[in-house]
Amino acid sequence: MIKKSLAIFGLLAISQLANAQSSLYQNSSQKILDDHFELYDKQLFSASKYEFEALKDIKFTNGEEAYVDFYHAISALKIENPAASDLVYAFIRNHPEHPKVNEAAHILGNFFFERRNYREAIPAYQKVDVNKIWPDQRGEVLFKMGYAQFQLEDFTNALANFNLVKRERTAYTPDAQYYAGFIHMENRRFDQAITEFKEAEKSSFYAGKIPYMIAGIYYRQGLYDELIAYAEPVIGARRNLDRKEEIHLYLAEAYFEKRNFTKAAQNYDEFINSRKGTLERPQIYRAGVAQYEIQNYQRATDYFKVSAVENDKIGQVSSYYLGHAYLKLNNPQFAATSFNAAYKSDADPNIKEEALINYAKVSLERGSFQDAVNGLDTYLDNYPRGKYAKEAEDLLADALINTNNYLRAIEQIERMPNRSPRINAAYQKVSFFQGIVYYRDKRYDLATTYFDKAINTPVDKDLVNQAYFWKAENFAANNNINEAIRSYERLQALRPRANDPYLIKSHYGLGYAYFNTQQYPKAEGQFKLYVEKLQRAEDKEYYDDALVRLGDTYYVQKKFSEALNTFQRAVREGSAYTDYAHFRSGVVHNFQNNNPEAINQLNRVIDNFTSSLYLEDAIYKKAEINMEMTRYADAKSGFTRLISTRPNSQFIPFALEGRAIANYSLQQYNETIEDYKRILENHPNASNAEAALVGLQEALALQNRSAEFSQYLSRYRNANPDNQSLQNLEFETAKSLYFSNSNQQAIKAFEDYLRNYPQAGNKAEAINFMAESHYKINNKNEALKFFYQIDAMKESPQRLRAVQRIASIELENKNYAKAMPYLRESGKNARNKLEEYEAFKGLIDAHYFSNAFDSAVFYADKVINLGNVMADAIPAAMLLKAKAHFKKGNSNAAEESLIDLINDYKTVHGAEGLFLLAESYSKRGNYNQSNDAIFDFSAPFSSHAYWYGKCFIQLADNFLSLGETFQAKATLESVVEQSKDEEIRRTAQQKLSQLK
Repeated sequence: MIKKSLAIFGLLAISQLANAQSSLYQNSSQKILDDHFELYDKQLFSASKYEFEALKDIKFTNGEEAYVDFYHAISALKIENPAASDLVYAFIRNHPEHPKVNEAAHILGNFFFERRNYREAIPAYQKVDVNKIWPDQRGEVLFKMGYAQFQLEDFTNALANFNLVKRERTAYTPDAQYYAGFIHMENRRFDQAITEFKEAEKSSFYAGKIPYMIAGIYYRQGLYDELIAYAEPVIGARRNLDRKEEIHLYLAEAYFEKRNFTKAAQNYDEFINSRKGTLERPQIYRAGVAQYEIQNYQRATDYFKVSAVENDKIGQVSSYYLGHAYLKLNNPQFAATSFNAAYKSDADPNIKEEALINYAKVSLERGSFQDAVNGLDTYLDNYPRGKYAKEAEDLLADALINTNNYLRAIEQIERMPNRSPRINAAYQKVSFFQGIVYYRDKRYDLATTYFDKAINTPVDKDLVNQAYFWKAENFAANNNINEAIRSYERLQALRPRANDPYLIKSHYGLGYAYFNTQQYPKAEGQFKLYVEKLQRAEDKEYYDDALVRLGDTYYVQKKFSEALNTFQRAVREGSAYTDYAHFRSGVVHNFQNNNPEAINQLNRVIDNFTSSLYLEDAIYKKAEINMEMTRYADAKSGFTRLISTRPNSQFIPFALEGRAIANYSLQQYNETIEDYKRILENHPNASNAEAALVGLQEALALQNRSAEFSQYLSRYRNANPDNQSLQNLEFETAKSLYFSNSNQQAIKAFEDYLRNYPQAGNKAEAINFMAESHYKINNKNEALKFFYQIDAMKESPQRLRAVQRIASIELENKNYAKAMPYLRESGKNARNKLEEYEAFKGLIDAHYFSNAFDSAVFYADKVINLGNVMADAIPAAMLLKAKAHFKKGNSNAAEESLIDLINDYKTVHGAEGLFLLAESYSKRGNYNQSNDAIFDFSAPFSSHAYWYGKCFIQLADNFLSLGETFQAKATLESVVEQSKDEEIRRTAQQKLSQLK
């Protein structure tokens, strides 16, 4: 009971005491502080700062003003009130022993730290007494102070603080280890750095961040085994590694140093494929080497093309490797360009020498003989005792033989002080080839000079034979027949083997030379030998022509049986000259008084060869034979056919005479009279004009029309005065001026002649001489007027030549519509292939420039089918045919024509054709096909500097389109250095400037 009462009393007492205390608290300063702290605790710092600031005027008895200062200062700091930090520092100064000092300094340090104001954060953190705070707080303060010092590069004090953090295991320990490791790494204390990093790496946060640091340290130390041992398992096991690509790069570099090129190549590619970084040029070079060493040559070129762009040691070695890589890829074109670029650099003399010899070898192998010559010649000049000198000299001989720039090759050889037998052999060949070039270009004197060079360097006896043959051909082409005969005979005197092809050719050439100088027995012997040797040959060359010429030699020697057998042999063998063989057989039969068979042979020509050049000869001869056989009606029919179908034929005066005689025999006297009149009116200077006059007199007498005869007699006398007459003297004087090339004087003389004798029978001939004189002095428009006058004289023998001249001049004047009908008439009446060619060539040009491209193609084919009537006739026609196809939009047909041209003709036309072909491929986006065309076919055209250069500028453009900047640059540099054409060099330089 007592205990119970006491308990109740105690409760009452406590209750009374509590009520008393409550009353006291409600009126105490503590209550005021707690109310204000509630605002602070709810982070209502603006209100808190205001309320605590209001308490500054209250007098507290138990030291509560320290709390007022603390919460006021911190609230101001939280709202970033100006000078708030001063309030915090004032609190720390005014209450140095207060328990809130550490907290104030910690908060102030964090305030500055979070705002990266590390310079202010450090002194704030230094106010914290780290011995009086919890370990986690201590770790935070020390780490942040160390980090601030780290950021301010005060590494000594930063490291000291990081080391203090590491003494205790807190959340900041891995951070301290990481940054301590970083400081050790920067100060090249690599072992300590690795120790720190490996400790930090145990943290999941740093497990992905540390590896590239450790790998980098091992790499910087050259500890490649340690790097590989560390990085390989890490990179394979951990995901989300920071800067993983750099770890691959460190591994690539380490493996490269260890010569493990497979792993090096793999890791270089991993770095590149990450697309997170760029290799430096030395690394790009090493990546290329790694790929090259594992025989991944295509990938190697991808790297080397980038590292080769500068002219330094890396660029030189990269270009050298690039050359070998392209050789492995069977791309000799790119290899040559790369070796050339390596040679141009002076960084490493050994590589320079190696690159030059490799450039020359590759150029030789791919058929770029002039490039090979230049390279080998340069090598021998620069390295006369080099380790490849003997090989270079042997290769140079091969290159010189195959180059198309023969003059340059000859010049190079003639500069050599000591020439080996191989070089002399090359000299003989290129001299011979240059002689052929000059022969083709009709530069006959120069051709002879170079053929003599070949003859006077008799290393190859067969080549001496060839040189004598072409020397003879050259003289023949220049109408120096006597010298041609001597050269042919000199060849035969050397007694080549019987089947020597040039000995055989010499029989043909010498046969013609003898024939043209009327040495028919000798001509017979040569043609006979030629025919016998080629009778069973697979390639009969000029066999058909030689066979009928052999028949002609028999004919002129009146060996009619041999002649007839030879012509009939040509017919049996299906000769290309069957029409001629039939015609000549007819003539021979006529001589043998076998006129029926003569007519039979002539009919073969007339009926089966309507386009034959001998058609009018056959018609005329048949009519003559019919006259002999007194078959006057048939004779008349034949003469009439010739007169009506070939009005400008040289046979017209004689056909008229023949028809007149036939009419006379048929007692058709009026027609006889008309034919004689036509001779006297239209052909007063013809050799049968006097016979026509006699025949006319007789026919008129029979018709009792003798009175008409006097006017024709007078006309004849005017046209044919005797040789002592003044008129004839004036005409012959004018002709002499013409033939002596005194053209102005000739014009004046013929003008005077026509003024003095306006009715002269040879008026057309005089006008023709005037026209030709104007033409020869290039006064072509004046010449044209006179040619048109002759054209109006339809019966004039000079008209056909005038038609040809009109066609030529109008074509030159670009009057294509006017030129065309004259060109067509010229072609129709051509007496030989040369005249046909001139007409067809004109028609190609006229139609092409008139945009009639189908017709241009048609006539181009006609020229091609004629054969090489003139030098370069076929290639010129093929080129224009291709251009016409391009104009029509038919690229495929154009390209086919160009391919044929390029393959068959190494002339300037072929050079232009190659450029057009490459350009066509490129325009269609077939850049590699365009490049292949240039690489495969350009070598033989190197002497044609303009088009050769155009091809290689096109090549550079193709490389740019393919992204091959290195190749484009190297190609343009080569053009600038080597081209002989100023325009080409200028164009290449402009393009090169745009690349740099």
